[in-house]
Amino acid sequence: MAGISIEALLGRFKGCMLGALAGDCLGAPFEMDSSVALSVLNNYINKLADPKVRVPYKAFTDDTAMTQSVAQSLIDEKSFSEVDMAKKFVRAYYKEPRRGYGANIVNVFAALKATNFKDVWAPAALQFDGSGSYGNGGAMRVAPVALFTAAASTEEAINMARDSALITHSHAQGYNGAILQCLAVRNALLSPSSSLNPQEYVEGLISTLSKMRNPREEDQDLCSEGEGHGGFVDSLHVLQELLGRSDQVTREEVVERLGNDVSAINSVPTAIYAFLRALQPIQGIESDSEFLRSIVYAISLGGDTDTIASMAGAIAGAYHGSQGVPEFLGRHCEAWEGALQQAEELHKIVYKNDKP
Repeated sequence: MAGISIEALLGRFKGCMLGALAGDCLGAPFEMDSSVALSVLNNYINKLADPKVRVPYKAFTDDTAMTQSVAQSLIDEKSFSEVDMAKKFVRAYYKEPRRGYGANIVNVFAALKATNFKDVWAPAALQFDGSGSYGNGGAMRVAPVALFTAAASTEEAINMARDSALITHSHAQGYNGAILQCLAVRNALLSPSSSLNPQEYVEGLISTLSKMRNPREEDQDLCSEGEGHGGFVDSLHVLQELLGRSDQVTREEVVERLGNDVSAINSVPTAIYAFLRALQPIQGIESDSEFLRSIVYAISLGGDTDTIASMAGAIAGAYHGSQGVPEFLGRHCEAWEGALQQAEELHKIVYKNDKP
């Protein structure tokens, strides 16, 4: 744990779950905007921070609904159970179907229910003529896996991230995106406070992906360009270049080179960039909170704002901890207390035999 106390890790668990929730709730109103003016976002955040201003409550979307399901399954089972997790996804959808679920994921849920979860991998694998979904749905909900495997090996984290994604996303980019997001959260969680070097952090992700063999792609070179981890490695190299240029990089260039859509390849690296870029002041963003800057910056890029901001928020929260999350957000985001409770329960499971 690199000198991080168990008590401090509890704050980081909380920060991660709150960050994922806050990014989702704050980003949802801007979803699919081509871009969002920083002046609009500054005004948006200032209103939320003012206790005298009444603003609409920020509801969560399918991103948080599925993150809650992942967390609760890990809490209830105290291990990964694909059947239990699939059942929780389906139960959450049919209880509240108007959370913004995409049509394709709904088809997977319907098939899982119709087959009574006999083979939880099959419905996702049959999608898109057998190629599976390359969307970011597996990545957007994987933060609890990163927390649950905080004391486990990197290999265990990778395998659980992959399996949790395969329930709905069987395309290589879909589950590889979940793996990358899991590693990004986990590495931020375990990085000593105030000493994270962005370039070294990205290099660590590149190194892990480059060394990893995927049991579903035994004969492929994962560092080559294509559908494997190589595509994400290429994006991480671009990310390093952009970080080196700092304020010389426009938001338009970030979108052009990293993406902002619903595909995992065009959103997970973007979320990681938003987290890392926000460690330094960003021209045009008023907030001095590094955590909040990451979410505001992610939203400003437009596109799939709720998911990209949720992923960036999960990483930022895992690094800055709950003490870095502005208190006023708790007044406006749905399910705040629930996120805190799940974080506490996950932490208790992971560190049950340890003392601060």
